Amino acid sequence: MANHELMKLTSHQVKEGHYDKAILAIGSCEAHGPHLASGTDTLVSHMLSCQIADRVKGLLVLPPITVGYSAHYDTFPFTLTLGYETVTQVIYEYIESCIRNGITHIFLLNGHDGNIAPIEIASRRIKENYPEARIAALPAWWVTAGDLLPKDTFEVWDGLGHAGEGESSIAYYLYPQWCEPELAKGYVPDNLPANIDIKWDFSELTNTAATGDPTKATAEKGEKMAKVLVDCIVEALETLDKMGWDYRTSAIK
Repeated sequence: MANHELMKLTSHQVKEGHYDKAILAIGSCEAHGPHLASGTDTLVSHMLSCQIADRVKGLLVLPPITVGYSAHYDTFPFTLTLGYETVTQVIYEYIESCIRNGITHIFLLNGHDGNIAPIEIASRRIKENYPEARIAALPAWWVTAGDLLPKDTFEVWDGLGHAGEGESSIAYYLYPQWCEPELAKGYVPDNLPANIDIKWDFSELTNTAATGDPTKATAEKGEKMAKVLVDCIVEALETLDKMGWDYRTSAIK
C-alpha cells in the first residue's frame, strides 16, 4: 500500500498526492492494565487511520496527538496528561494548520474518553472562525464497534471497558508485540446506577487500570472490530465526498 502519513512524506510527495482531506488520530498515554501498551489509544486510532487512508482517495494521515486529557487516570503509572484547554487548543491548531494548507475537510478519529469534550469544543471554535471547514468525527470507536458487530461477539459487558474485552482484542490484533495478555485482569463496575452518569476517577472503578474483562479478548475479535470500523469510516468519507460535504437535503416542494 502507498504511504499517506504526512510525517513520512516529502513535500514533493505531499504535493503530488493531491490530498483534499485529512484524518487525525487523537490518543493518550496512560496505563491500560498490566497487559496493554500505554499508548494503546494512540496506536489503535492511528493504525486504523492508516488503513482507512489506504482505501480513500486523497486522504492525508496527520501525525497523531499522542497525549490527551488523562488526569482521571493519574492514579496509575505512568500517566501523561495535558490540561483540557491545552488539548482543546492543540486539536484546534492542528485543524487550523490544515485549513491554512488548503485542506478544509477533516476527520477526527478519537481513541480516548478524556478527549471527547475537547474535540467538541475545538470543532465548534473552528466552525465559528472558519465556516468553510467541514469536520466529521468518530468520538468513541469502542462503542461504535459494539454497535456494528453482532450482539454475541463479546462475552462480558458488551466488550466495553478501558483495556477490557474489546479494546484488548483490537490491540492483540493490531500490535500483539506490545501486549502481555497473560497479565490481563479487569473489573466490571456493576454497581453503577443505570441511566445516570457518574463522574468517576478511574481508581474508583478498578485497581488494575482495566475495566471490563480482558481475559475474554482475542485477536480474532479484534480483527472483526478493525474491519467494521474501517469499513464504516471509509463508507462515510466516500459518501461525504460524493455529496461535496454538503449535508443539506433536497428542498421540500
